[in-house]
Amino acid sequence: MHISLQSRCRKTPWRLSATRKANQRKRLKQVDEVIETVRASGIKCAALDKALELPKEHEMPARDKYTAFSAWDRGYRKGIHKVPKFTRLTLRTNPKGF
Repeated sequence: MHISLQSRCRKTPWRLSATRKANQRKRLKQVDEVIETVRASGIKCAALDKALELPKEHEMPARDKYTAFSAWDRGYRKGIHKVPKFTRLTLRTNPKGF
């Protein structure tokens, strides 16, 4: 395949589909369950303290669930599906004012 044709094969949709949004909400809820389970077990560590400060899925506005802060994009927001490895990152917090 020619280099010029590779970009046509890998187009990223400009907005998330309803299915991808539902999967994102499901992932966030699963993370919330894990954090709650670890907290209930009585383990204490700095990472858990930091995780308990994060908002839960139902407390997050849609803007924070489906977009991430980006200093280079217009409006300073970027769709999470355009962030590499967005399922592995904690994108629940943003800089103040954004």
